[in-house]
Amino acid sequence: MTTILKPKPGMAVRGPRAEGPSAWMVVPALVFFLTFAVVPLLGVVFLSFTNWNGLGAITWAGLESWRTALTDSVTLNALVVTVKIMVYSLVVQVPISLLLGVFTAGNQRYRALLAVLYFVPLLLSSAAVAIAFKALLDPNFGMGPGLGIPALAQNWLGSEDLVLFVVIFVIAWQFVPFHTLIYQGGVRQIPASFYEAAQIDGAGRVQQFIHITLPQLKYTIITSSTLMVLGSLAYFDLIFILTAGGPGYATRLLPLHMYLTGFRANDMGAASALGVILVVIGLVLALALQRIGGKSRSSSQLEGA
Repeated sequence: MTTILKPKPGMAVRGPRAEGPSAWMVVPALVFFLTFAVVPLLGVVFLSFTNWNGLGAITWAGLESWRTALTDSVTLNALVVTVKIMVYSLVVQVPISLLLGVFTAGNQRYRALLAVLYFVPLLLSSAAVAIAFKALLDPNFGMGPGLGIPALAQNWLGSEDLVLFVVIFVIAWQFVPFHTLIYQGGVRQIPASFYEAAQIDGAGRVQQFIHITLPQLKYTIITSSTLMVLGSLAYFDLIFILTAGGPGYATRLLPLHMYLTGFRANDMGAASALGVILVVIGLVLALALQRIGGKSRSSSQLEGA
């Protein structure tokens, strides 16, 4: 006969020992982060206080490189261009990605097929996209002259009035599918019972979108917007191949200006200062966007439902 031992009053009852990851398991990731993120960043900060042409000896310069970078009128213009691309990207990509994400989240087969077609640009590299659009927009041998449509045979990449909007279009064409995928996943996490209850109450599709879909996608929108903003600080290869920062300084945004300062003007000190400025701007914007979500930014999007 098996004897069952009952705990005495006041005796602590211990369950099975919980097995979790040990602290040492994070060491490889920590070493990787320190080696490839923190150490290079500290190196850039150090170089921002020096004079160096990239080949010769490194000499201490104090704040001279910072003074050169901050007093240059091209730097201010590059900052303005970066802000414009950032704002225009949000204005264009957020509504398009949101609507496409809601549309492709449906269970119909034709929507699944369209979703696959929408995601094709996501498979292409930025360099390939830039080369393709540069060829298509050529005023002499591009899409306009080939189709015999004079309205398309404009100097899209050579006009200061048009080039920025062309860049925004190309960026949106490539990256809208990525954010559409994010919104599609967010919409599919919303319980169908919400929409069923709304239909019983007589709510139409527009009302369901406004009062159910948008509130439930609050944290998804914040996440997607954060990625868009930070991505605007990293556009380099696409714009470098498409316009090289021209015409003039019309598309010379901060990352491209940093590259040209360091490798074309051979001023690594000023380029490093611009790199530090980019990091600071990125951190401030990321923290500001996450702050919008409040203290519950990591909680479920269904909270309060």
